[in-house]
Formats: sequence, structure tokens, C-alpha cells
Amino acid sequence: MSQKLFTGTGYLTKLMVRQNRLKLLLWLVGLIAVTLATAVAYPDIYPDEQSRAAFVLTMENPAMIAMLGVGYEDYATIGSLFAHEMLLFTTIAVAIMNILLVGRSTRADEEDGRVELIRSLPVGRLAYLNGAAIVAVVTNVLVAVLIGTGILLLDIDGMAVQGAYLYGATLGATGLVFAGFTALFAQLAETSRGSTMLSFGTLIAAYLVRASGDVSSEALSLVSPLGWTVRTEVFVENHWWPVYVMLAVAVVLGLVAFYLNAIRDLESGFIPERAGKRSASVFLQTTMGLAFRLQRTNLIAWAIGIFLLSASFGAILGDLEVYFSDNEFVQAFLAEGDNSMMEQFIVLLMAIMALISTVPVVMTVLKLKSEENKHLTENYYSRAVSRSRVLGSYVCLSMIASFVMQALVATGLWSVGVMVVDDALAFDTTFASALVYLPAMWILIGLAVFFIGIAPKAASFTWLYVIFGFVVIYLGDILEFPEWLNNLSAFHHTPQIPTEDMDFMRVLILVGIAIVLTVIGFVGYNRRDIQG
Repeated sequence: MSQKLFTGTGYLTKLMVRQNRLKLLLWLVGLIAVTLATAVAYPDIYPDEQSRAAFVLTMENPAMIAMLGVGYEDYATIGSLFAHEMLLFTTIAVAIMNILLVGRSTRADEEDGRVELIRSLPVGRLAYLNGAAIVAVVTNVLVAVLIGTGILLLDIDGMAVQGAYLYGATLGATGLVFAGFTALFAQLAETSRGSTMLSFGTLIAAYLVRASGDVSSEALSLVSPLGWTVRTEVFVENHWWPVYVMLAVAVVLGLVAFYLNAIRDLESGFIPERAGKRSASVFLQTTMGLAFRLQRTNLIAWAIGIFLLSASFGAILGDLEVYFSDNEFVQAFLAEGDNSMMEQFIVLLMAIMALISTVPVVMTVLKLKSEENKHLTENYYSRAVSRSRVLGSYVCLSMIASFVMQALVATGLWSVGVMVVDDALAFDTTFASALVYLPAMWILIGLAVFFIGIAPKAASFTWLYVIFGFVVIYLGDILEFPEWLNNLSAFHHTPQIPTEDMDFMRVLILVGIAIVLTVIGFVGYNRRDIQG
């Protein structure tokens, strides 16, 4: 009987690999290339003891501990510096890859009717989920082996065999944990939107719990999978127990997901959607109202997560001030410039938070392409509604979301920071440093609209530009990108308030580019054929 449940797994696995081969290739190449390129750059960035000492001082303050995890006792090698600064964010990227991969191959395919079509053939009840699990396992094993081998072949100081493969194994094991969470939520939620929301919510919660625990309580940090990740102490102590724990958790999550998948009805979930009202409101009867209603839960969840994340960083600003107040080395360094350590930290934080806020903003406008793929836009155009009105509703909603998300970033940082910092954060400066990134975010909206109108099949490539923006902000200096490459990122041109003065010309140019991309997208959308 158990064998019949998995009948056809091999064929379905091949089908999923074929469907996702381009995305998987881009993810693998991107993760491996960025990791290895960054590792190669580290010996030149920290060539002597003085530069390493400065790194240690920076990484031991509470703000950086909250952002990157607990530090090591020994930074004697390049490997330890690299692992502490890169492991956590690379792990988050791998987790996102797994959430998107498993979510697409489970609940999203079921919602699109693909699983029902497959089940009309002689395949087992659990074959589809089993195929998705196999693809996830193989992908994470490739991540672990290829990155581990690549790091080893670089032959960099401190990057020995055990540490190299532990680095890769940590990435793969963490990825499997979030693949397990996504598979589980695919059984609990009734929609792909709900499943994805729960998965990303778990990732955000894991980061917040880890950040809070690393600063205040190690026991709290150990509740989070990301807390286990940073305690591997790669290239120093090389602890393997976090990897074993994560693999065990992934297996348990997978088994529970398989059991729930076996007992639930197709296209149903254990957390049913709430019944709607009998009659629609006036707002819901508009294209803008419907677009918002379809994404309301997702936007609210992202808004809460972004506010909590920015508030958590605001809470450690006081510790940042206390830590450096008695540090003569850092005080001497800061005396050479006009900007405080807190201002420099806020600049980096605002850039990263703007990129995080861009995710729900881009998701909002790309929702129209998803609705088109499912032939649901036909419901719009069966009535007297213009294409410009429909696309405009999604664009307006995404622009409103961009403002709300950045306002929440500023509110969270300022409202908590003002309570813990003696020299209170200026309200107008905090909001200006967040809202100044809106034009760059609007360029991402314009790029998404451009693809929707001109090349709808390539709309997903908007996410590559988001990832590129993060690489430029976080790794541009480390990798010593040429200026022309940095200039390709809209976020690179954003004035860095409060360490820089406002540059209205740069901001207007960014707004102009966003308008041009959006207009071209509107023209293309009105002229091309609608799928279906």
C-alpha cells in the first residue's frame, strides 16, 4: 500500500526539475558565485592585524551582533572573518530559495489545478509532494557540496576541509528546515498565498528571535533555526551538532507534511479561509479594492514583520552608544569624521530595510501577472474595464505599499530608538533617511510593469534586480565592484541621509526613470495579447 502512495515519483521529479531548471540554475550560480567571489576578496580587505582588529571591534558591538549573529572568540584567520560576516545572510538567501521552490511545487501547483490533472493519471497520492521533496533535497545537497568544494579549492587562510564543508552543510541543512516548514504550511493553508505568507513569516520570526537572543539570551536564540546556524562557529571550532539538529527537524517537518497530505482533501487546508461577506463593499467593487483584498493579508503580514524588525534594531541603538562610549580606539576613529557610529549604522540599516520593503512592493504589482497566468484577469475584462485601469490599480497599490513600508521602518526605528538613546533620534531625519529610498523602489515597480507589458514571461527577472541591489549595498565594497557596475543599482544612487545631504537632482532622475519604465509597460500591456 505504501508503495502505491509514491507511484510515479520518478516521472514527477523529472517534470519538476524541467519546470524549474532555469530558476534552479540561476539560484545555484548566484549563490555559488557571490559566495566564492566574496571569499576571494577577503584576504585583500583584511591583509594585516590592524584591519582585523578593527573588524573585531566592529563585530562585537550589539548592533552587529543583532544583525549578523554572535561573534567568535578567535579571528586569527580569514576564514573566521568571512564566516561571521557572510554565513547568516547567505543562509537567509538559501531559505528564501527553498520557500519559493517548495511553495511553487506544492500548494501553488495544487491551486492552479496541476496536481488534480496529475492525479487523474496512475500516480500515488503522495507522489507529487515526494517529487517536490526530492528536488528540494537534491538542490540543497548541491548547494552544500558545490559551495563547500569551491571554498576548499580557493585555498584561503583558515578555510580547511572540515570548515569548508561545514559551511556548505550549514547552508543546505538550514535550507531543508525551511523547505520542511513550507511543505507543512502547504498542507495547513488553503491557498498558495497563505502558505507563502506563513513560510516567510516563520523566516522573519526566526531572524527576530535569533537577533534578540544573541543580544540578550542565548537560550532564546537557540529556539530559532538561524540561532543554530550561527553557532556552528565555522572555520574556528567547527561544531557539527547544529547541522544534525536541523536535519532532524527537517525530517520531522517532512514526515508531518506527508501525513497531513495523505489525510486531507485536494485543494483544501486544515486552516480554512475565513468566510467572506454576503455583499461586497463599494470599495471592493472597484479594481483597486479587489486588488487590495486579494493581497490584504500578505501586505499586513509584511507590514508587521518590517515594523518589528526595524523596532528590534531601534532597541539596540542604546547598546551601540554605550558600547562605543568607553572605546578609545573607536572614539579616535570617529573623531576624524563628522558622522557618529549610530548615523553610519542607520545608513546601512536603511538601505537593507529598503531592499526588504521592496519585496512586498514588487510582489504586489507582479500579482497581476500571476492572476493572468491563472486566467483570472478574464473576470476583469468580461466587463467594461480598461487595461490601463486594471494595471493602474496594481501600480497605485504597490506605490502606496512602498510608502507604508518605509514609514513603518522609520516609525519602528525612531519610536523605540528614542527611548533608549540619550541623544534622541531626530524624527524628521529618521523619516527622511527612510523615505528617500522611495524613488529607487519605484524604479523596481516600473521595471516590473515594463516586463508585464513588454515581456511577461520574463517578469520574474525583476527579482534578479532586487538581489543585485542587495549585493551592491552589502558586498559592493568588499568585492570592489567597478563604479559602472554599482551605478546599475538604483539604490546606489540614493542619497545616504543623514551622512549625506539631500540631492534633489539625483532623486528626480530616479523618479524620471521610474516614470519612463512604467509608461512603456502601460503601452505594451495595452497592445499585447492577454494570456488565455
